[in-house]
Amino acid sequence: QVQLREAGGGLVQAGGSLRLSCAAARSIDSFNTMAWYRQAPGKQRELVAQINNVGTTHYEDSVKGRFTISRDKAKNTMYLQMNSLKAEDTAVYYCAVDIYGVGFDAWGRGTQVTVSS
Repeated sequence: QVQLREAGGGLVQAGGSLRLSCAAARSIDSFNTMAWYRQAPGKQRELVAQINNVGTTHYEDSVKGRFTISRDKAKNTMYLQMNSLKAEDTAVYYCAVDIYGVGFDAWGRGTQVTVSS
């Protein structure tokens, strides 16, 4: 298991930007995949973006070209740069880790992102 802590959420106007961070309590070097999920009110949790241990990234279609996932191994931290935010991006954002390649088994508590239109 690994402890994860998100930060960087908040209230922003449509068209604005936020950068989320996810700090891990230990080295992220060995993690198979790290990801950002989000859950909007009344909706199921959905994958937003993920990055694997060789840096390959994947994005949900609605955020392609607007969001960028990255990680800093020296800081044991993953980031989500969110630009051109839309009201429909409003959700609680969670970071998740698939340590061994068998599924996301470590989750942060989430950070609220609210985009006003």
